[in-house]
Amino acid sequence: MIRAYDVDQIELTKALAGELKKEKVLEPPAWSQFVKTGSSKDRVPQQPDWWYMRGASILRRMYIDKHPIGVNRLRSVYGDKEKNRYSGRHFKPAGGAIIRKLMQQLEKAGFIKKVKVENHYGRVITGKGVSLLDKTAKGLGN
Repeated sequence: MIRAYDVDQIELTKALAGELKKEKVLEPPAWSQFVKTGSSKDRVPQQPDWWYMRGASILRRMYIDKHPIGVNRLRSVYGDKEKNRYSGRHFKPAGGAIIRKLMQQLEKAGFIKKVKVENHYGRVITGKGVSLLDKTAKGLGN
């Protein structure tokens, strides 16, 4: 059986973004075409369907990491080094609003769910999300 670990991750993310767009699971807000994805970026994303790609990437990341993930951890995953003229490059996390909205939309669709771990909350992938990823990977593996 082909799983999401067995196929090329870039191709999987692209195919999964297409599935999410086709099923109309994610809906980019009106402001998404005007915002940068983080303070370290110079411009807004040039890809027309970047919202779906980021949603697919978040879903794939939750598939790979079995433990609960929050917005702050994903901010560090999608962060980048900011150019600083005099003191070199320094890491800056990605913007949290984009990640938070995508996680809320994925949660509303039933692909992820919120769980409480000790004294804080995180989100984990559900069986429906695992099934979507494995089905997409199986389509790529043939």
